[in-house]
Amino acid sequence: MIHPHLSDPRSIAVVGASENNTKPGGKVITNLIAGGFKGEVYAVNKNKVNIPGAAYYADIASMPAADLAILSVPAHDSVHCVQQLCEKGTRAFIMYSAGFGEAGEEGKELENALKQLLEKYDATLIGPNCIGIINQHYKGVFTSPIPEYDPMGCELISSSGATAVFIMEAAMSTGLRFSNIYSIGNALQTGIEDILEHLDTHFTADSPKVKLLYLEDIRNPFKFLRHASSLIRKGCHIAAIKAGYSQAGSRAASSHTGAMASADHVVRALFAKAGIMYCSGRDELITAGCIFQSKTLTGENLAIITHAGGSAVMLTDALESGGLKVPHLPAEDTAGLLASLHPGSSVANPIDFLATGTATQLEQIIDFCEAHPGIDAMIVVFGSPGLFNNVHDVYHVIHDKMDTCTKPIYPVLPSLINAREEIDAFLDQGHVNFPDEVVLGKALPHVYFRPRPTFGMTHLEPMQTATIRNMMAQAGNGYLDPVETNQLLQAAGIRVAPLSLCYNREQLSLALANVAFPLVLKVYGPVHKSDTGGVSLNLLNADAVYTEYDRMMQIPGAKGVVIQPMLQGEELYCGAVKQGQFGHLVICGLGGIFLELLNDVAYGLAPLDLPESSAMIRSLKGYKIFTGYRNKAGVNEALFADAIAKVASLVHLAPEIAEMDINPFKGSPNELIAIDARIRIEK
Repeated sequence: MIHPHLSDPRSIAVVGASENNTKPGGKVITNLIAGGFKGEVYAVNKNKVNIPGAAYYADIASMPAADLAILSVPAHDSVHCVQQLCEKGTRAFIMYSAGFGEAGEEGKELENALKQLLEKYDATLIGPNCIGIINQHYKGVFTSPIPEYDPMGCELISSSGATAVFIMEAAMSTGLRFSNIYSIGNALQTGIEDILEHLDTHFTADSPKVKLLYLEDIRNPFKFLRHASSLIRKGCHIAAIKAGYSQAGSRAASSHTGAMASADHVVRALFAKAGIMYCSGRDELITAGCIFQSKTLTGENLAIITHAGGSAVMLTDALESGGLKVPHLPAEDTAGLLASLHPGSSVANPIDFLATGTATQLEQIIDFCEAHPGIDAMIVVFGSPGLFNNVHDVYHVIHDKMDTCTKPIYPVLPSLINAREEIDAFLDQGHVNFPDEVVLGKALPHVYFRPRPTFGMTHLEPMQTATIRNMMAQAGNGYLDPVETNQLLQAAGIRVAPLSLCYNREQLSLALANVAFPLVLKVYGPVHKSDTGGVSLNLLNADAVYTEYDRMMQIPGAKGVVIQPMLQGEELYCGAVKQGQFGHLVICGLGGIFLELLNDVAYGLAPLDLPESSAMIRSLKGYKIFTGYRNKAGVNEALFADAIAKVASLVHLAPEIAEMDINPFKGSPNELIAIDARIRIEK
């Protein structure tokens, strides 16, 4: 738990204080005093520090007890300073210093010593290697700018101090407002999960509703999920960037699933389960924050109102590519509106009222869209090409209509030079601006279609739990054989094709006596059968089977063969791979050789419910296969969604499963059968 003095201290000691405002220990005191901190500020340094508003002390021993200590000292001095401060009663710390775990073994030893101290005294530390905290009580950072505190502004949590500054700088130019800002740095003791827990457990109706996150590490995914999803269910909106995924990339693995699972896929699946909007960069994160601080979009149909045709085209493309609609407005609806505009205007949507359009005409257009039942929101694109001076009047209309209309209005005011003064005046009235129409057009669908949290709401699919756990207890590390694999899938309620595992000709002969042709023969032993020529299809007689058996037994690593009936249907795929503390990542898509050729797959974190599984299926580019195409009947989507949910329940119930592939399923309108599967156990 975070100590309350971190949020609301009565006294703050700056250890490593300075009169030099270009040093962290000097700048933070300036920010504390200028920011209106009402408590005592202690400037601690062996060298004399004379700063009005701060009491000077030569060392920690001579100063009074402080609720919060901000340390701007070398890393090698930090442990001793924290020890002294804890002994005086300080229980909340912000540490700017770098040179800890990121700097090598010596830094890691310092971190361990700090952790022990903090645990001993039940203290809270933000950092090290951070810029600090901004909240309504104090501005504990050594950077600028410091946004004006807005109790309902965005809360920003950032792993990187510099990135937090960059986000604030860019966001303030859009009119985005901020409340509490946390820079957690190395997160030695207090990570993103702990901040979310604090915000969740202290949430009230008056708490800020928008959270923006820049993350470089998620150390406790379960805790992260629990509190992020709880906040969202309480009415909050969360958008996040997760950086640092490309170094891991796609790892070399023995299964298709393992090869396709990257850290980015895991994070996206984690965010989806929590209900968090995934952002690719700062522009999208800031735009999401601006959308969240606007009126809520409740439908898919948008009107674009503009005097710039090119902007309207780009915006329309971005919106519709993301799944939102810019619907055509029929002439019978718009005849009266068109008559009030200048000749040459277009009202079909986008509504282009030309560069000579007036504020009065804009007001008429907005009123028309507000009353039209087929429009759910408006995007107004209006700048100045430097030819006229009515921008102020237009922005005044937008201001009035944003306050009085029930439907959202998203202003795109792109003239950051020609209309700088007018835009600043507009932002001063409490509005936001979306200066780039394409960024808005891409972000708005992501906000509208963002997933709702499912964490904690998923029930495991019914299955033979005792059988599954017994099989896990008896299994050793490595791959289950095909018979064991089929038994495990059947215990999970997944329908499988019958098979016989044959290690010699005698067993093969017995198996052939009990099956009907045509048959499939697969080598048993090599992990990737197709790559070694270890799969033969549509074998019509025993001679063909024996010929292929003899050939396959020459394949390096061959231990035997698997014989199965030849079944028809579309090939689908589902698999899962364990991803450390994140649990299992479940992947589904088109199967067979198309899995690697097309890489058309969807991801989810286990366990999954049927709506989550269905959403994964419908996100596939090849979803048309399920609905039917070119006179083909399609595939039973409900059966595949059920199978995906069962795979997710199985790996949740049997965490010993490190990797599994079912590739392919054979699907048709009436049935779904697992044809080939691999399961690797790792205890």
